[in-house]
Amino acid sequence: MLNVAIITGRLTADPELRHTSNNIAVTSFSVAVTRSYAKAGEERQSDFIDVVAWRGTAEFVSKYFKKGQLIAIEGSIQTRSYEDREGKKRKAVEVVANNVHFIESKKSSGVTDVNNREDIIDETPAVAYESGTVDDFQEIQDDEDLPF
Repeated sequence: MLNVAIITGRLTADPELRHTSNNIAVTSFSVAVTRSYAKAGEERQSDFIDVVAWRGTAEFVSKYFKKGQLIAIEGSIQTRSYEDREGKKRKAVEVVANNVHFIESKKSSGVTDVNNREDIIDETPAVAYESGTVDDFQEIQDDEDLPF
């Protein structure tokens, strides 16, 4: 069986890093994904997709991504059931992120509408974090040394 989800969109809020009681890093966030079609005479609509990232992926997302920034996520779809505060049974559907990727350069991420900017050309490959270890990821202190 196959369960693979790949989405690209904009973060709706800054991801916040939390830790479980076993000290495992986790972050949950929502990504606004614009639909690829629109009904005649209407604007395209967006879906808000919940995403959860664990361990190194959670640390990477919460450290390097901010509200409004474009993000690409590869993961799987997960459903879970729970009871809300009123005792009602609820179901949550979310993408569990395995890999995350930058889509835009750091310089252009501050621009409110990157799609309408013709002067932004970045042919540098996007930096990504794939599940595994963060040992080979080196933090750069000076923005001038960034490859994006």
